[in-house]
Amino acid sequence: MIEELDSIETPPVFIFPISLEPMQDPVTLCTGQTYERSNILKWFSLGHFTCPTIMQVLWDDSVTPSSTLYQLSYSWFSQKYEAIKKRSEDVQGRLKQVVITHDFAKKTVVENGGVSFLSGLLGNFTTHAVGSDVIGILVNLELNSDAISNLIQPTKISLIVDILNEGSIDTKMNCTKLIEMLIEGKDSKAEVVSSLSILVGLLRLVKDKRYPNGVLSGLRLLKKICSDEGLRSSVVSIGVVPQPVEMLPTLNAESLELALHILELLLVIQSGCNPLLKQRSAELLKLCSLNCTDTIFNSKCKLTIAIR
Repeated sequence: MIEELDSIETPPVFIFPISLEPMQDPVTLCTGQTYERSNILKWFSLGHFTCPTIMQVLWDDSVTPSSTLYQLSYSWFSQKYEAIKKRSEDVQGRLKQVVITHDFAKKTVVENGGVSFLSGLLGNFTTHAVGSDVIGILVNLELNSDAISNLIQPTKISLIVDILNEGSIDTKMNCTKLIEMLIEGKDSKAEVVSSLSILVGLLRLVKDKRYPNGVLSGLRLLKKICSDEGLRSSVVSIGVVPQPVEMLPTLNAESLELALHILELLLVIQSGCNPLLKQRSAELLKLCSLNCTDTIFNSKCKLTIAIR
């Protein structure tokens, strides 16, 4: 379909006859011929006072903007652009489904430079619809060190964080998974999590009790971020500590273990050691440990030392 759109011939009236490029600022001469303003003015500056197409001497060298032709040209190219963009988004959506479903497709995409191509689609001018599909594909592929280095560029991280904050629940989960893949290397955590926006987006995801899988995904990434001692103060500064504490009684087993591990890491920080919060943590821990012995529970979460 894209090839079909590209093959549609641009109406000749929109084309500058010398450069054969679409006119962006068409003007008409006294002969009735239309040209691109900058080109015809350059023609005049070289001492030519004839009409380039028919070589007729001009009795008037003034140029008249062709607003009607401009509007028609703008409308035609806008419609073509929108058609190509929609088709491109449809193709990305289908590629995402194929990659998710077939291991062979994943291998083929990686071996043929697909990761680099997809990464190149993420940038300042990428729509969230396109970005969401690209992220949904990338999380299903193996990313080598070169791919990770490419993806942790500030413009790409900024887009990923925007989508994390504003996307659907599935998209948010894909964003957390991609970020988790990007911070696997020891040197990349601080670079990727340099903006508090990513932590704010994670906190929103963890707070949304409607989606247990989203909570789990957010806690999993938060645990990985908190494993970096240098990032813990930033996590505490945006108020992450109270949220897991309040959620403890409602979490499933897997999310509970993650939340307890996060609290273990954060409550030893002086700024995270609010006495009332510690007391609340202790009360909730007792509630959460009702179904297992103290020894098993303490050995599993190792949090009692942190909240004493």
